Amino acid sequence: MGKEIEDVIKNHEREGKYFDINGINTFALDKGSGEVVFCVHGVPTSSFLYRKVIDSLVEKGRRGVSVDLPGLGLTDRPEDFNYEFNNFADFLTDCLKELNIEKFHLVVHDIGGPVGFALAAKNLEKVQSITILNTMIDIQNFKKPLVMRPFEKKVLGEAELISITHATWPVMFSQMGVNDSSCSSSAEIKAYVDLLKREDDGKAFLKLMRNFNQTEEFQNLVQTALKNVDYPIQAVWGEDDPALTYDHFRKELQKLTDTQETHLLSSRHFLQEEVHEEIAEKIDDLIKRTY
Repeated sequence: MGKEIEDVIKNHEREGKYFDINGINTFALDKGSGEVVFCVHGVPTSSFLYRKVIDSLVEKGRRGVSVDLPGLGLTDRPEDFNYEFNNFADFLTDCLKELNIEKFHLVVHDIGGPVGFALAAKNLEKVQSITILNTMIDIQNFKKPLVMRPFEKKVLGEAELISITHATWPVMFSQMGVNDSSCSSSAEIKAYVDLLKREDDGKAFLKLMRNFNQTEEFQNLVQTALKNVDYPIQAVWGEDDPALTYDHFRKELQKLTDTQETHLLSSRHFLQEEVHEEIAEKIDDLIKRTY
């Protein structure tokens, strides 16, 4: 199985490219042509989670882009990087310039929500639409789900990270991530572990998990991208997500965003693995309505 997992990651790497951002060797999936769909991932994932969505978007004549944030996936994990939402947004702003992206349709997921919303707030003139996948919106009052809380604590977080292995992750993936784990091969599922840990054993991931910006100032920044904006916003939600439940977050979507419609799909938190064609279709439909 080790060879199969390695092959999955090598194939993913071949599908993307590397470029330099302020001395950080940065990886991105960047495929297709046409209008840009810029997908921001969360934790404990990377651009790998969007690979199927991007392929589906390419089939629809779009350019799909997802950058691995520092500390995750195949991008560098510098010890002196500021692993905080606002700084990630600045990093992605630099990526937009490097990738020659003038306009984009934004897709966000998990902690890619606050990062992506801040990115949009800093680049309002470039945003053409936003699609919100299972994420937090009231970041100031966000309470981490039980599965995320151990990572906040010293020692406990390190122990929890060690416990994520090729043996344990598939169980979590089937319980939290998807309704039907046969949607992906065993090697693809286990590749998430190797892409999370890599050369630093996940130390950068722990810094990120302990550095959530939940200030009023950051919330106000985020709001400028979500309310009274010129572009359309939609939500596409894995309706069976046990961590970020739609019952809870629909109130945030209604109160804090200009979301015009919400599409509930039969999946859990990692819906991109399972209902990628449906997600791409909803994004494509929204793009067509911006013409």
